[in-house]
Amino acid sequence: MTAAPEDEVLHRTESNVSWITLNRPEAMNAVTWDQRERVIALLADASADPAIRAVVLTATGKGFCAGADLRRPGGAPAGERVAGDVARMIRLGAQRLITAVLDCEKPVLAAVNGTAAGIGAHLALACDLVIAAEPARFIEVFVRRGLVPDGGGAYLLPRLVGPQKAKELMFFGDALPAADAERLGLVNKVVPAEALEETARAWAERLAQGPTRALALTKQLVNASLDGDRAAALAAEATAQEINMTTADANEGVASFVERRTPKYLGR
Repeated sequence: MTAAPEDEVLHRTESNVSWITLNRPEAMNAVTWDQRERVIALLADASADPAIRAVVLTATGKGFCAGADLRRPGGAPAGERVAGDVARMIRLGAQRLITAVLDCEKPVLAAVNGTAAGIGAHLALACDLVIAAEPARFIEVFVRRGLVPDGGGAYLLPRLVGPQKAKELMFFGDALPAADAERLGLVNKVVPAEALEETARAWAERLAQGPTRALALTKQLVNASLDGDRAAALAAEATAQEINMTTADANEGVASFVERRTPKYLGR
């Protein structure tokens, strides 16, 4: 498998923020197999690098991500497939991409510049925070192709909007404007298109100045909270706080409170 050309996934680091940008605007940023691998690798790098304290996922052009690029999907040609090939392709492709976002140890912010369809919608919704430009739309496009939602959609959507609304979105495949997505709780904030990058930068840099390990543990607790019972959630919370109290940032946070000053977190 070849690596995605560097200009198809742009990457830069500014102010301790890793900016990951899909860059195939001519294809509405429909994501290829190789692009997925590049994004997954960058998210893993962000988790491992103490200098990275937040991540922004965004895209160029009019589309955030129009789903999987069916013209460049990877895997065996359709005529050569046998039972198990499709499931394997989904596990190794779309599901790995979504899981990489959910499991990233740094807060991940989606800056949705345009249409997010299919796996593109799920890529945005897997992020910890979502800022959308006013022209953005979210589309559960699978039903239009006679397909079952993949890339974690049937896992993510009910947890965000409840099962009835999730079914409506998935059964009909209608485009959901950014303002309606905000009303439903799929989006944290909607801004004019020209303000998207500035707003995302402000939020991301604020996250990057926070107690990074505490944010990582908080993310893990919240993501796991809907999958377990109360006893498990409370036990995980206590363990997370025990671990967090060994960090320099926790000591700094407590000391700054006692000393009545603004804390200076180092992400350690």
